[in-house]
Amino acid sequence: MGADTVVGMTRIDKNPSSGADSAVTVRGLVKHYGETKALDGVDLDVREGTVMGVLGPNGAGKTTLVRILSTLLTPDSGRATVAGYDVVRQPRQLRKVIGLTGQYASVDEKLPGWENLYMIGRLLDLSRRDARARADELLERFSLTEAARRPAGTYSGGMRRRLDLAASMIGRPVVLYLDEPTTGLDPRTRNEVWDEVKAMVGDGVTVLLTTQYMEEAEQLASELTVVDRGKVIATGGIEELKAKVGGRTLRVRPADPAQLRPLARALDELGITGLAGVVVDAERGSLLVPVLSDEQLTAVVGAVNARGVTLSAISTELPSLDEVFLSLTGHRASAPQDAVPADTREEVAV
Repeated sequence: MGADTVVGMTRIDKNPSSGADSAVTVRGLVKHYGETKALDGVDLDVREGTVMGVLGPNGAGKTTLVRILSTLLTPDSGRATVAGYDVVRQPRQLRKVIGLTGQYASVDEKLPGWENLYMIGRLLDLSRRDARARADELLERFSLTEAARRPAGTYSGGMRRRLDLAASMIGRPVVLYLDEPTTGLDPRTRNEVWDEVKAMVGDGVTVLLTTQYMEEAEQLASELTVVDRGKVIATGGIEELKAKVGGRTLRVRPADPAQLRPLARALDELGITGLAGVVVDAERGSLLVPVLSDEQLTAVVGAVNARGVTLSAISTELPSLDEVFLSLTGHRASAPQDAVPADTREEVAV
């Protein structure tokens, strides 16, 4: 099976020696590809039963991290444990408690959907009876029962992705890796995949999600880790990261558009908004005023009133996750694909 194929899974309890709350622990992980340092001392903690979103531009090291944590690659240095198992020293045990869905569907397109799931169940040492039952169960859960006997190659892109997710769940994994799981899907199908991921987490599965879709991260992730050039540059909850990047933005719209630039200059001169400064949004006839505290917000409103400016609207906005991403990395989110040299695409025996 290829690198994007489901990694072997048979439901067992996690290693009793593992920590009580952390499903994934990474310390000082390093991986080189020649002169390129794909991972440069990465630290990561994923709490049990949560979704950790790993964000970063192309080449940041996201897929390399997933491949190491799923035993497809060996790190040059550092240590990582998943469900209490060391990824280097205990790969065989680890593969029994994890699942992986890569960026592209890994199912055999010549086989019917049911046959794909049954085959994986048998490869994972399920009995014929259990493999049949599990295939039937997952096809129903992922709304694929009617297409069960059709070749997977006749499925739509969304159906193939749902079949791929079903395949990753055959062995009831404790930890599931989703590497850009909705790449190329239309919005409706993406929502269907999100619903299934939420259901998995509801069942107690821990998910490590790599994505460049900011909406996807906001929909699914409990916490975020932002990586760039192989390093972790920020961690925390979504609202926490938004606050770190710039707190709130006060959108001020004068009733008279001619007041826009004079008011912007006046606020900048007062120094109320700090170094970020006021941005004039001429298209929407408003000023964007960064404020880091309630005191600053009050001061801005007071300054507007002192100048006798009549306002038609005023509102506060948090930065979008796209803005957080751009501020932290200096890059805009772009088409998913973390480049990995072809000779590292190792195969793993189930």
